[in-house]
Amino acid sequence: MGFTAQTIEELKARAKRRVPRMFFDYADSGSWTQSTYFANEADFSKIMFRQRVAVDMTNRSLASTMIGQDVAMPVAIAPTGFGGMQHPDGEILGAKVARAFGIPFTLSTMSICSIEDVAEATDGAPFWFQLYVMRDRQFMYNLIDRAKAANCSALVLTLDLQILGQRHKDARNGLSAPPRVNLNTIWQLASRPQWCLSMLRTRRHTFRNIVGHADNVGDISSLASWTAEQFDPKLNWSDIEWIKERWGGKLILKGIMDAEDARMAAASGADAIIVSNHGGRQLDGAPSSIAALPGIIEAVGDKIEVHMDGGIRSGQDVMRALCLGAKGVYIGRPWLYGLGAGGEAGVEQALDIIRRELDVTMALCGERDIRNVGEHNLINPGVFSS
Repeated sequence: MGFTAQTIEELKARAKRRVPRMFFDYADSGSWTQSTYFANEADFSKIMFRQRVAVDMTNRSLASTMIGQDVAMPVAIAPTGFGGMQHPDGEILGAKVARAFGIPFTLSTMSICSIEDVAEATDGAPFWFQLYVMRDRQFMYNLIDRAKAANCSALVLTLDLQILGQRHKDARNGLSAPPRVNLNTIWQLASRPQWCLSMLRTRRHTFRNIVGHADNVGDISSLASWTAEQFDPKLNWSDIEWIKERWGGKLILKGIMDAEDARMAAASGADAIIVSNHGGRQLDGAPSSIAALPGIIEAVGDKIEVHMDGGIRSGQDVMRALCLGAKGVYIGRPWLYGLGAGGEAGVEQALDIIRRELDVTMALCGERDIRNVGEHNLINPGVFSS
């Protein structure tokens, strides 16, 4: 892409210059005061590494497993809506890069590219699919069946979006896919002519998992209106049973931030949980994901595989989460920043940055195998203890 970033922050700055404000802000904002969104990033800096010297650093390996699946490093691309609005065919590009790097790609229900689009573009290679619980049960049945037909190897069920958080920037920007035509959006698009020209080269401009598949939905004008109509506020633990039965494969529960909920999740028969506050876009004032992780590891770490997302902006952050007990992490904003900064090449740079930083940090902590890292690699592993 003619640009080489050294950090995720550099990709973020480039994406901000290239992507219309409504879509950049969607990727780069939290709910209400954004206190949880900012805490997700800031709290990682409280965790201090234990540096070791004069140890053999040759033959290092980042290879591991997540829910029994071999991964080149314990990192997955998180499910994020509007990926295809950061860059044309964004989810397709993300899935291709993830496959090349040997890590899982998770497609969101609210993606611009459909399940079938991604499956066709990756020649049927397995990827993961994220599901919301919606009032239209037949639509959900069909989504699950479509994911099975597309060779998805895991279902990620999001539990923390029964109602939409107070996302003020999205409301002010008039977020929609495709963009609505008014003075606000016209100005935003006019200021990003290169983005507009690139979007003319794809037919994928709306929520293709939904449009043409849900009853009486020929077009989706905004995420907010769909959410208000379809996301099910009655979601409860009994729903997991029928979803698991319908799916029949690996099931991951996303949105766990409380030890009691973690115990309920472990008892549900799921294969893993994701400690996640939805990137700070739901309950503002909740703790950061990394601060919640140790308590959940203590409660259920011996009963179910625990993953986490939220605030990871470097390979060092990945290392910190793994040292505190996570078996895998998910990156949402970093891959979106890479996508907005330079499409496929930008995503490659984002993953390469994460991988390189993780490898160097592991080595300087005196480890050669990522599966062996733990609290012994930290000076203050109890920093988030209550």
